[in-house]
Order: sequence, then C-alpha cells, then structure tokens
Amino acid sequence: MITITEQATDKIKEMLAAEEVPNLFLRVGVKEGGCSGFSYGMGFDDDQQSTDQVLDINGLKVVVDADSTKYLRGLEIDFKDAAMGGGFTIHNPNAIATCGCGSSFRTKDEEGKPNPDAC
Repeated sequence: MITITEQATDKIKEMLAAEEVPNLFLRVGVKEGGCSGFSYGMGFDDDQQSTDQVLDINGLKVVVDADSTKYLRGLEIDFKDAAMGGGFTIHNPNAIATCGCGSSFRTKDEEGKPNPDAC
C-alpha cells in the first residue's frame, strides 16, 4: 500500500531513536483541508486504534487510520538530504492535482474541502 524509500526509512528510524519513547511508530494519514482539498499528516504516535491498518515497511511500523487508506494506495515517501529544500517528499498516484507546497492534493473522485489560504 505504501512504499518508503531506504533513505526515508533510515531518517525516520533515526528520528524515532532520538525520541527515546518506547513503542512509537509512524502514523500516516489524510484529512480534509489544505489548498487542494486534502492534506497529508505524518508523525510519531504510540496510540494504536483497533480500526487502524498496521504495516511493516523495511522493519518500520507504519499505521494508517481506516479513513485514509483509500487515499494512500501506492503512496511513496522519500527523503532528500539537500542544503536547501531537503526533507520528506510524497508521491501519490491517486492525486490528480496538488498544491505548490506539495502537502495538499485532490483525487479524481473526491475534492475534500479546499482552503486556498493553507499554503
């Protein structure tokens, strides 16, 4: 369902280790909003719900809430280490439109709730 590149996996594992909190995992999700209609959420969590989908990607525990799974099929998360503009990047094959900042998208079937002031 989700692909995380080796570079992104290494960076996420490094960040998890720095947190020094047991049982943390990566949570990836989607919520309505952003300038294109939906926005991505990615962060560390330790509260897993019974409806969550749990994935093991490159030895990394990744959790996706049930509502977000339909938007994230085929998603690729990468990490670029650059002096300017580095960081995590997301490629979503379900997105037919994205915003300039890259954190918001729209799908063919659903527009979400765009907020033009979000970027």
